[in-house]
Amino acid sequence: MMESGKEIRKNRYKCDLCTAAFKRNDHYKAHMRIHTGERPYECEVCMSRFSQSCHLKQHMRKHTGERPYKCEVCLSTFSENGILKRHMRIHTGEKPYQCEVCMSRFSLSASLKGHMRIHTGERPYTCEVCMSEFSLNGTLKRHMRIHTGEKPHKCEVCTSEFAQHGGLQSHMRTHTGEKPYKCDICSSRFSKKYALKIHLKRHTGEKPYQCQICMFQFSTLSDLKIHMKVHNREKPYSCNVCMSKFVSNSKLKIHMRIHTGEKPYKCEVCMSEFSRKESLTYHMRKHTEETPYICKVCKSEFTSSGSLKRHLTMHTGEKPYKCQVCSYAFADKGALIKHQRRHTGEKPYKCTLCTSTFADKSALNSHMRTHTGEKRHKCDICSSRFTESNQLTVHMRKHTGEKPYKCSVCKLGFSISGNLTAHLRTHTGEKPYKCTLCTSEYATNGSLKRHMRSHTGEKPYKCDLCNSEFSMKSNLIRHVRMHIR
Repeated sequence: MMESGKEIRKNRYKCDLCTAAFKRNDHYKAHMRIHTGERPYECEVCMSRFSQSCHLKQHMRKHTGERPYKCEVCLSTFSENGILKRHMRIHTGEKPYQCEVCMSRFSLSASLKGHMRIHTGERPYTCEVCMSEFSLNGTLKRHMRIHTGEKPHKCEVCTSEFAQHGGLQSHMRTHTGEKPYKCDICSSRFSKKYALKIHLKRHTGEKPYQCQICMFQFSTLSDLKIHMKVHNREKPYSCNVCMSKFVSNSKLKIHMRIHTGEKPYKCEVCMSEFSRKESLTYHMRKHTEETPYICKVCKSEFTSSGSLKRHLTMHTGEKPYKCQVCSYAFADKGALIKHQRRHTGEKPYKCTLCTSTFADKSALNSHMRTHTGEKRHKCDICSSRFTESNQLTVHMRKHTGEKPYKCSVCKLGFSISGNLTAHLRTHTGEKPYKCTLCTSEYATNGSLKRHMRSHTGEKPYKCDLCNSEFSMKSNLIRHVRMHIR
């Protein structure tokens, strides 16, 4: 009976509108303001009103900047004790709120509430500008910055501004060099979490995004969107120097380095510089001798996935990239781009020492060595030297007798892939090289060049003994034999 009396005295102030009961009259009065809506406490700075004096006190700390509650682990400070308690769960790992549907756990009740909307599909927050719907108020607020252009997060190192705090955090890593996200398979490190996710798909081979037109698959949605512009022939990004057009802004930025000569990626081993990050990555494998990409058919090893893909077309015979002008097909997209410049006449690569221009970068690099005289690739058998590594590779086949390129029709072997391509036309009758001045057609570009001299009168081969000139090298060789006799 005594205990019952104490209980009555303990909760003697009962709310007539709900089941709440209070021991003290002041607590009862504060509670009643929830029902009446009364807010007697006013902020003298911004005129905000509150139902309880403690709420006003907490609010005033926004104006004063006071943060009396301190975390003893990381020394962060907070304006409210409740916020400190929630913060401490970061250090303790405590997640007291559990989803009853999927058993996911959360450190905040608000996080659980937001998570539950994944299961219910509820999106109570609507953008009044574009009518997009969101499950969280914070997501709506961040979305609104798209319409307002607001960028409240500013970098203290440079003048960059960001709409999202996460954007600023990622940007800061460009200044600090921090790469907190590590691949457990190859130890590569990344400054952004999504970059690690994309990278991991290289190891798993996962390509969940498929083009419904050509069935090509991609590891990221952004890559698929860029690819779709190929089908739509959409190239919204234009170079203001040469008017070349591109499907993405990133490709335009890379292209602009052709004109500016910018090479921001530098090899710390040999000081070579590159305009593209992936070019530096592939180059580094020359120093490390890493060849992570292996052909499952012949076990050949490659430094890049692109090299492996190009190699695989030798086994499959696949040529998915077709020229829309002459219907010529290529196994490699880069080869198609170079080929198309024959039709357009575009030569974006310019020599800085003379007026020569070139359709592809490798041709410019080869040309530059005519100025420098550099021949860094040496044959170990006969000491011949070459400007290009592929020239040395082809030269070595003279010593080894190797002919890796086989005709599928007559089994004839060739030391150079180009010779096999030209030879195959003797079987198909194909003559893709056409003279623009007459109706003559040729199987090889070299044959067309020799033919064009019959129109131009050009005779580039000169006898050193009698100054006779010839349009063909074979004619010069026969002529020289006359002097030797």
